[in-house]
Amino acid sequence: MRTLYRLFGLLVFTICGLTSTAWATHVRAGEITSRRISSTSLTYELTLTIYCDYQAGKPATDGTAAGGVRFCFGDGTPIQNTPLFTQGLPNGGLVDVGNSTVRLIFRTTHTFSAPGTYTVSVGIDNRNKGTLNITNGNSDNYPFFVESTLAINSFLGLNSTPVMLNPPVDFEACAGQRYIHNPSAFDADGDSLAYRLTQNKSTLVGESCNGFVIPSIVYPNDIPNCNDRNEANTGAAGYTINATTGDLIWDAPTCPGQYNAAFIIEEWRNGVKIGEITRDMQIIVRDCQNKRPTLEVPDEICVEAGSTATFNVRATDPDGNRLTITSTGGVYQQTPLGVNLIQPAFGTFTTPTQPQASPATGTFSWQTNCTQVRQLPYEVLFKVRDHPGSVQPYLTDSKTVKIRVVAPAPKNLRSEPSGTGYVLNWDAYPCQITGAQIVIYRRQGCTNLTPDICKPGPPPGYVEVGRVPATQTTYTDNSSGLRPNTEYSYRIVASFPGPNNLTQFTSTFSNQACQRLPNQALYITNVTVDETSTTQGQITVKWTRPEGTGARQYRIFRATGLNGTAYTQVGTINTNLSAPRTNDTIYVDRGLNTEANAYRYRVDVFNGTTRQDSSQAASSVRLSGSGQSRAIQLSWQANVPWSNDNQTHRIYRQVRPGVYNLIQQVAVQGPGTYTYTDNGRDNVTSDGDVSTTLSADSTYCYRVETVGTYNDPTIHGGLLYNFSQRLCLTPTDTTRPCPPVLSLDQLDCATYVQGICEEGPYSNKLSWTDATTGPNGAACDPNIVQYNIYYKRYGDTGDFEKIGETKSPPSRNFTHDNLGSYAGCYYVTSVNRFGTESVPSNTVCKDNCTDYSLPNVITPNSDGKNDTFEPIRCPRFVKNVRFRVYNRWGVKVFERNDNVLIQWDGRTDSGKELAAGTYYYEAQVTYERLNRADENRPAILKSWVQIIR
Repeated sequence: MRTLYRLFGLLVFTICGLTSTAWATHVRAGEITSRRISSTSLTYELTLTIYCDYQAGKPATDGTAAGGVRFCFGDGTPIQNTPLFTQGLPNGGLVDVGNSTVRLIFRTTHTFSAPGTYTVSVGIDNRNKGTLNITNGNSDNYPFFVESTLAINSFLGLNSTPVMLNPPVDFEACAGQRYIHNPSAFDADGDSLAYRLTQNKSTLVGESCNGFVIPSIVYPNDIPNCNDRNEANTGAAGYTINATTGDLIWDAPTCPGQYNAAFIIEEWRNGVKIGEITRDMQIIVRDCQNKRPTLEVPDEICVEAGSTATFNVRATDPDGNRLTITSTGGVYQQTPLGVNLIQPAFGTFTTPTQPQASPATGTFSWQTNCTQVRQLPYEVLFKVRDHPGSVQPYLTDSKTVKIRVVAPAPKNLRSEPSGTGYVLNWDAYPCQITGAQIVIYRRQGCTNLTPDICKPGPPPGYVEVGRVPATQTTYTDNSSGLRPNTEYSYRIVASFPGPNNLTQFTSTFSNQACQRLPNQALYITNVTVDETSTTQGQITVKWTRPEGTGARQYRIFRATGLNGTAYTQVGTINTNLSAPRTNDTIYVDRGLNTEANAYRYRVDVFNGTTRQDSSQAASSVRLSGSGQSRAIQLSWQANVPWSNDNQTHRIYRQVRPGVYNLIQQVAVQGPGTYTYTDNGRDNVTSDGDVSTTLSADSTYCYRVETVGTYNDPTIHGGLLYNFSQRLCLTPTDTTRPCPPVLSLDQLDCATYVQGICEEGPYSNKLSWTDATTGPNGAACDPNIVQYNIYYKRYGDTGDFEKIGETKSPPSRNFTHDNLGSYAGCYYVTSVNRFGTESVPSNTVCKDNCTDYSLPNVITPNSDGKNDTFEPIRCPRFVKNVRFRVYNRWGVKVFERNDNVLIQWDGRTDSGKELAAGTYYYEAQVTYERLNRADENRPAILKSWVQIIR
């Protein structure tokens, strides 16, 4: 590879020597950015920005400005020549950006035909010469080349690349001092940016596509004898880029000279990289006495939208030189040429127009608003340069301030108890952004929390209970889990959609609204299943008697399902609260399908026609389960206003119809622990020991009794017991059936190839017997109801696939028909009545009997006998033959590879008759074989043939 690079370099040098007029030197730096300009088509505005040395490379710069550049769009469409962009720019588009550098912009539009990943690139035949880290000394022989990658994905939405707001004109560094450059990249879509180093690329002369890393390039600090110590003399010099901030730091250069540097800015959205752009730039290191200035800026600034972000910036110079502080970032109003990257109002940076004495200061101010809320912080770059005079180069320092504009927290949250829940109200939210929501959070108990404006998000310890559009100012929480006589705290946040609605971000949380939910007039205490039936099921519902006097009416409502809400009134009970207590708080609900359904109840109490109160809903206990290997796994749940947690629930198993025995008491903590696996053992023997071995031939029935409490003696002082429905299940048996012992009819190849010619399709006959034990003598189930047959074509590759089965009753024979050859491998499995499949049987394979025999004489005299050279017997399983004939001097006279029968008539490839005599042939024969590796190794047949005329 090294030799190839040297040859390539020599070739380029030779070409360049012939075209030195075109290869003047001028390009210092550049990058390509893109902007989607249509929401209906894949049309992008593509911009190449280059920075040119106008002191040493004026003729070449003027030539590029006059001739334009060639864009390669990466989609197979023709390269497009693009002229210099001059609209609204001074000096005909050659804009002086300082430090003997002019900026040129080339802008075009392009419509891509379909979503995909495209690399847009430009090559310019004028890279600056004398670059030290292009170690072959021929940097001006490599064209300047930059590229930008776009991932156009309809799922990820519209996208434009970030823009670099800090031009790379701060390219001068001093040996022994830290150098820093930051591109001040800004992404208007709010995507995340990441930075990484890369090597400079080039392309061939006159091209703009197919970039490659310059063969002889190294990183600036990797030049031999040019990597000394860092500025503080605490370690070796380093050359790095901060992946988060984009600070390119060389701490510190050693050897004076010109260097090329390059880095990539990656653009990420929702965890997917959607594009990247490359900046290619120069760093010029000098021996100098000037010391670099330093900049002081605050740490991250966080403000609520609507507030003003204000801070001071301070710079000092160790040499006492005068200083100029500048700032770039997407928060500022861009120049008339640029496109504003945020909605007004814009940030401002106020500093004297003339250089200041050290220390120098400036003031940043930004009146933020709701349109500027976003998930990621804004990055504002501040840069200071000194003015050492005309002899020494000016030096810079730069730092980035992150400004996070956070959505304001909703204000003035209030809560009021209402029936069994709360009504929440808050002030109208000021940031009405499309898709914004108010998210409601709740926790039990009041708490003091102080939001951190730099860490917006939900309040810790709270759970989300609801969402409403940000236009609403009220929410009613009537969740079934709310408990009377309990304090509940609420807080709310505003939530906003991220870029293209793929992510969300939030405001800080609001003030707390905390109230105690008052006691109700009545509470359900029991919903217990008495009978399990599809038509005659029965449930008993009980509740507490409310306080008061006089006549009342209870109305009982029922909904189907643990979480049912479609209530139907199913009963009424008239009572008199002034009379002695009677059984007026019990209702028996009959005619239910308790086998298939859980049911949920609510009880309302009426005083005349006015509803005085409504209980919280409570469901029956629902038992579910599944058969396991000689076991039954049970789980249960109930949707009730009391707590069944941290209690001991009871498991009953039926011993005879209508009679159940307590087999286990399960200590539960939360719903995830409402489980039990019955292996047949009776763990509670006080009512008799009914332990048994669970059999897959039997069915077992269960009921569960839950135990719960309101944890409030003012509601109900005792424990609450409720039964589930009856559930009957059958265990499984995972004992594998006995595997078969397989055999396959085989071919006698010696006899087969002498027999009559056989044409497909072919068939293989399998037969097997049953084993009495499993692998290694393990027990197995002999009760087999089905056999499965598996096949694969090649013995050395591929996977087996099921090709058939036999059952009812299961046959022990199988014929595999319609085959292209005999070759293949098989195994068989057995299946028992529980659907358990055995391990595979032994694998049996069968190969083809291949044969290809050729004669030694042909008589091509058109008498119909032996006129052509072809196999003596019919070819057996031959896929292809490559046949070549040579004369006695080794010259090839005939070749054929399209006919396994060859049928050569003694002529040359051009049709000329060959003279009688002896010739030599080679036949490469590819057979259909059992193993693919054998198919890939053709048999070579070499011999002679006599032509007799």
